[in-house]
Amino acid sequence: MSQPLLLIAAGGTGGHMFPAQALAEAMLQRGWRVKLSTDARGARYTSGFPHTTQIEQISSATFARGGPIAKLAVPFRIAAGVFSASLKMLRDKPAVVVGFGGYPTIPAMGAATLLRLPRMIHEQNGVLGRVNHLLTKRVNAVACGTWPTDLPEGVEGIHVGNPVRAAVLEREAASYIPPGDYPIEILVIGGSQGARILSDVIPPAIASLPIARLKNLRVSHQARGEDEDRVRAFYEDHGIAADVQPFFTDVPRRMSEAQLIISRAGASSVADISVIGRPSILIPYAAATGDHQTANARGLVEAGAAILIPESKLTVEAMAEQISAVLDTPDAASEMSRAATTFGKPDATENLVHLVETLAQKGTP
Repeated sequence: MSQPLLLIAAGGTGGHMFPAQALAEAMLQRGWRVKLSTDARGARYTSGFPHTTQIEQISSATFARGGPIAKLAVPFRIAAGVFSASLKMLRDKPAVVVGFGGYPTIPAMGAATLLRLPRMIHEQNGVLGRVNHLLTKRVNAVACGTWPTDLPEGVEGIHVGNPVRAAVLEREAASYIPPGDYPIEILVIGGSQGARILSDVIPPAIASLPIARLKNLRVSHQARGEDEDRVRAFYEDHGIAADVQPFFTDVPRRMSEAQLIISRAGASSVADISVIGRPSILIPYAAATGDHQTANARGLVEAGAAILIPESKLTVEAMAEQISAVLDTPDAASEMSRAATTFGKPDATENLVHLVETLAQKGTP
């Protein structure tokens, strides 16, 4: 086929899949073919990918899950995934292979290494994930979404930023309506891990706001499936208009319409918030590898665009105080919105595209 092929490998969380989607959208527009290699978890996030993206589910595994027998099977499942990926690449050779992290990345990147194909990784966070850490010295380029990124000695990173989806770019620096005596929105997004504490703390914190504030308030709250009913019931019992779902397919729209975003500090969430430009309260996931979510949040906080609450200090009272601090000071909220856009990197996708095309031209030695 005359069209060059880009193979993207990404794991099963939105943090890996959303920047992968952004790259897929851009490369398809440039006339490339795009394949995505992922697992069943990652396949849940593929509905937003362009329909011309070919989705391949590959065998992989992690030592982090399952019992002793499952752990013994991990090397064999990975080896089977690498073998299968190698056969597919021999039949349809990629011009470049790009990994975005997560254990489903291993088979495709392992096969690309064996076949000596041009390959690179993109690390979204300020601290390398486990899989990307293993791959840094086996690839031709390491692209970094958060800067600085803590890299192994001898490894040079290229700061490209975190690519955001087209639906986010369409709302770049969207006009911000500061909070006032009219309908206002709060968006609560918890990411794919550790969102339960947000469902425990945020609803009662919002309910403690003055009645005059609550009458104009609408909340969009992303809650785990097992928490969905109780969170929805809490809001209903307190007369708060709320849309509670396990997963929002239209986060960019909700983000652009919000006066305040309360979120984990995942790299993709931080990138979306900064490109659209919204005040935020960030609660880094305490169990994140190397505390990377705190590193992700640092830039927005230092820019004056976000308030950081460590999980260890997350209480109903602390959250209510910070929500009020934003909603009760419209001028300060507007300044936070402007500050967020100064931190954003809307050109991140273009930067990554340039790296991919350069790597394709150079090939491998």
